[in-house]
Amino acid sequence: MIKIAMIEDDAELADVLIQYLAKFNIQVTNFEDPFLALSHIAFNSYDLIILDLTLPGLDGLEVCKELLLKHKIPIIVSSARSDITDKVIALELGADDYLPKPYDPRELEVRIKTILRRCSKELELLKPEIKTETFILDEQKQEIKQNGEYIKFTPAEYEIMSLMCKRKGFVVSRYDILQNCSLLNSDEESGSLSVIINRIRTKIEVESKNPEYLITIRGSGYKLL
Repeated sequence: MIKIAMIEDDAELADVLIQYLAKFNIQVTNFEDPFLALSHIAFNSYDLIILDLTLPGLDGLEVCKELLLKHKIPIIVSSARSDITDKVIALELGADDYLPKPYDPRELEVRIKTILRRCSKELELLKPEIKTETFILDEQKQEIKQNGEYIKFTPAEYEIMSLMCKRKGFVVSRYDILQNCSLLNSDEESGSLSVIINRIRTKIEVESKNPEYLITIRGSGYKLL
């Protein structure tokens, strides 16, 4: 549900817009008094504001300035004023759009969704990219942690898992594991390696039979995700 605060002293127009926008899952709360609107918006959450410029007691441009000073909410300015200066000032203040009256409610609905879509994309770009390592290898301490928790491995398990950590995201063949893990006898049949891999999975997987981290690449080897 999209929540919108509308500051419009034309009650008849407000009722038309409220009923029309409700069809598109847009809930509109209208305020005819700009002072009441400012007070209410300060303590309630809205996705967007529709602001008329001709209001009782306080000019719409002053309301716009006050809103932009205290809130980060997209604003569509709506006005019957023909003076281009009002449009320029509103946009210079930071309003997101200017819609001259009279207008078709369908145009308002499209502009609302366009602005909210754009704002949503901008917020995504501003979000810091957070990367977390599931497995942390500490070679000096010969420890491996999963999500910050120390995992107790046997020496052979540790050798294999440390190699997989170093090559995380890449396929490691059975031959490479046997060649790089000194505690494994390279002359042993590969079946013994499978046993150790299964033991590792019981320690790091939620379901060892359906591994999410240490997966088998059929015909190639293993990969740590």
